[in-house]
Amino acid sequence: MTERFQPALSLLILAVGALGPAALAAEVEETGPPLVESGLVQLEVGRQRAPIGYSLTVVGPLFALQPMVARLGGALELGPLGQGHTLKLDETEFRFGPDSPALTEGEEIVSLSQPPRVGEGGLHVPLDLLDSTYGARYGLEFSWQAETLQLAVIQRPPREVAVSVDVVRVQGVSTVVFQFSDKPRYRMVRRPGSVELQLTGDRLRYGRRPSLPDAGLVRGLELEPRYVRLTLAPDAVAEDYTLERPFRLVFDVYRGANRAPGTAAVPPPPRPSDDGIRTIVIDPGHGGSNIGAEGPAGALEKELTLQLARTLRSHLERRMPVRVVLTRNEDAELPLDTRVAMANQQKADLFISLHLNSSPGQSAQGAETYFLNLVASDERAAQAAAAENADPLTDLQLILWDLAQSHHMAESQRLAGLIQEELNEALELRNRGVKQAPFRVLMGAAMPAVLVELGFLSNPLEEERLTDPLYRSRLAGALVDAVSRYKAIREGVPPATQETLR
Repeated sequence: MTERFQPALSLLILAVGALGPAALAAEVEETGPPLVESGLVQLEVGRQRAPIGYSLTVVGPLFALQPMVARLGGALELGPLGQGHTLKLDETEFRFGPDSPALTEGEEIVSLSQPPRVGEGGLHVPLDLLDSTYGARYGLEFSWQAETLQLAVIQRPPREVAVSVDVVRVQGVSTVVFQFSDKPRYRMVRRPGSVELQLTGDRLRYGRRPSLPDAGLVRGLELEPRYVRLTLAPDAVAEDYTLERPFRLVFDVYRGANRAPGTAAVPPPPRPSDDGIRTIVIDPGHGGSNIGAEGPAGALEKELTLQLARTLRSHLERRMPVRVVLTRNEDAELPLDTRVAMANQQKADLFISLHLNSSPGQSAQGAETYFLNLVASDERAAQAAAAENADPLTDLQLILWDLAQSHHMAESQRLAGLIQEELNEALELRNRGVKQAPFRVLMGAAMPAVLVELGFLSNPLEEERLTDPLYRSRLAGALVDAVSRYKAIREGVPPATQETLR
C-alpha cells in the first residue's frame, strides 16, 4: 500500500457528476444489469483531484478501476482483449473480468453484486469488489452516499487479531504454525535468511509463544504487534501454506541445496498428487503425565497404545509400500493440536489415532471406531470425546471446526467402517459400531482421519489380552487388513490385486 494511506482515517471523496447516458453504452454489448447513466466523477485524494469514470446500473454504482489503482496503490494487469484482469496487492492476486459477477483469490471465489463492465476510463467495478480487495487487504472502508453522489474511502483503525504460535520438529523438518482468531491482513517479505510477515491494517496480540530448540533450522522468532520475523539457518528453506477455520499460516522449514558440507538435504514429504496412500501417521494416544485409562491390574493406556503403534507400523511397512510416521515414539506428552499438526506437516494420506476405552463397570468390552463430526452420534460418543479432549471445547470452537476435515468426512467414515468390520471379524470382538464425535485430536486433519478404541482396559479380561504381544499383533493385523482394503478402493485396484495386498 502507498505511504499516503498510512495515517489513520485518510479520506478520499468521489464527487460524482452524472452526465446522463454516455455514448459508450451503445458500443458495449449489454450482458449485465441495464445501464441507467454514466459519466465522469472527481476523485479527491486530499486536495488533489482527478477525473474518473462512473457507471450506474439498476443494481448500483460502478467506478473506473485503473485510475483508482493509481491512487490507492497496487498493480493492474489487463488480459488478452481486455477479458481478464489481475489486481496485485503485494503478494495477493485477484482475478476478474467484464461480464462475470465473480472475483477469485487463489481457489477462493467471491460472488459480486454485479459484473464489472467496460466504460469511460477502462473497466468499471462495483463497490463489493473494492471491499474484497482493498478493504480486506488494507483495511479501507468504502462508503457510498447515493444522495450526495459521494464515495468516502476511510482507513479503519488497526484491528487486533489474537495469535498463538507452535513449533514442531519431526524427522528433520521444523514446522512453525501461526493460528489466528481471524484472518489477518498482511504482506510476506522474503529476504536471504529470513521471512517476515508485515501486518497491513492489523495488530497482533500474542497468546502461546514457543521456545526454539538450540541451533535448529529456525534460529530466531521475533513476535511484534506489527510484524513477525523468522530467522533461518543459512541452509534452510521455508515453504508456506494456509489452513482455514481457524485461519492458520504454516511454515515447513527444511534443509535446502546450500546445506552445510556432510549433511543431507531433507525436503518435506511431497504433497500427494492423486488418491494414492503413501504416508500414514499413527498417533499413540496419551503419553507423559497424561496416562489415559488404567486397568485393574495396573496396565496403562499410554504404554499399550505406544506398543500397539510400533507393532502397527511394523506390520504396515512389511505388507505394503507406505511410509509410516508415529506422532510419538517414546513416553512423551504431546498436545492434541500438535498431533494433527504433525500429520499435516508430513502430508499424510491417513491419520489413525489409537486409544483404549474405559467404563465405570468392568463388563464393557469390544472395539469402536470414530470419525470427526460436530454432532456426536449418541450420548456415549459425546462423553468419550469429552473424556479424550484435554480442554473443554467452546461453542465457537465446535462451530469453527476445521473445514479441511469436512472435505474428508465421507472417506473418514469409509475407513472407520472397514476398520470396525475387520476388528469384529478377525478377533470376534463385540461390535460397538462406527460412531461420530467432536474429537479434538482429529480436528484440523487435512486427510481422512479416525480414532480407534481397541478395547476396554477397565475390563480385566480385555486388559489381560491387551498386555499380550500376540494379541496386540492380531489387532495390528486387523488394522492393516482394513487399511489395505481402503487403499485398494482409493487406488482403484482390481479385486485380485486387492486380495494379493491383503
